[in-house]
Amino acid sequence: MNFSRIVLALLFSISLYACSGTANNNTNTPTELTFKDVAGTRYYEVKRRFSNGLSFNKDGFMLAPTWIIEYKHTDTMLAYSPEKRGMEAFYLQFDHGKIYNFAREFFRVKVIAKDSLILQRLQVESRVVAKGEVSDVNCTYYTKNYIENVLKTTVGELQRPSPADIAFIKKLSEKTYKHPSNPDTAFAATEIVELKPNSKNISVKLIGYADSGSHRKSYAYMYPEYRVEINKSYKDFRYRFSVVVDVKGKMYVNRVEGVLPEDMPHRKKLIQGIADVYLQNLLYIKAGTTLGIPHSSEITISLVGNK
Repeated sequence: MNFSRIVLALLFSISLYACSGTANNNTNTPTELTFKDVAGTRYYEVKRRFSNGLSFNKDGFMLAPTWIIEYKHTDTMLAYSPEKRGMEAFYLQFDHGKIYNFAREFFRVKVIAKDSLILQRLQVESRVVAKGEVSDVNCTYYTKNYIENVLKTTVGELQRPSPADIAFIKKLSEKTYKHPSNPDTAFAATEIVELKPNSKNISVKLIGYADSGSHRKSYAYMYPEYRVEINKSYKDFRYRFSVVVDVKGKMYVNRVEGVLPEDMPHRKKLIQGIADVYLQNLLYIKAGTTLGIPHSSEITISLVGNK
């Protein structure tokens, strides 16, 4: 019995020591950094990726890393404004669960370090984080010191598309080569289709970006719209429609505005004829490109014919 009591006492002592050691270790573990710990540090966005590691989606939308930010105060975040050519102060609002809002954007903080930040951009609708790709955007920021003295490179070099991005765009483009007129394989070109007159009887103007609604400028290239006016046409007309433009500059009518479903086949055939006779012959048409790679893409045309 005495031996058993000694063993139990020894085990109890070891247990107390282990618990004490664990408590001490937890006390010494460094806590996670907050924005306050990196106040006054300027960060440059070097990459913006979906969770699959790509900067593009299948529709051709590109996540361009452009932000420069600096935590200034408890409720203030500085962000670079291209319009003002300087840092602009924005109200920094803490929402919940590491989610913040500034510069009209919502972000979830994933990493705060002395030399880097990782923020997840979120699409928030009615105070609910939208699911899917729109909230699947990870933005990585580095300090200039880390970029220049540790990585030995530049911000511009880090912002360039990755080999994976290039391979992805090549794969998408190859699908458009096999099906040049198919709007389902066509995707938005970061360098949009060019239309230039080669006759005095036609004029062209890039008038805006169709269907972009309240989208920001970063989305605008996805919805190019041209106003094209033809003089000495066979009759007066006005049509608004979209065309898929392939790598050879050939136009294929896709959607026509303001037409009943039962009239659509006839109207598309009519407008395709106008495109083949007038637009293909009176315009210089250069296909849209992404990362220097030509591919089929869609544009909207507001067409006016004057007899």
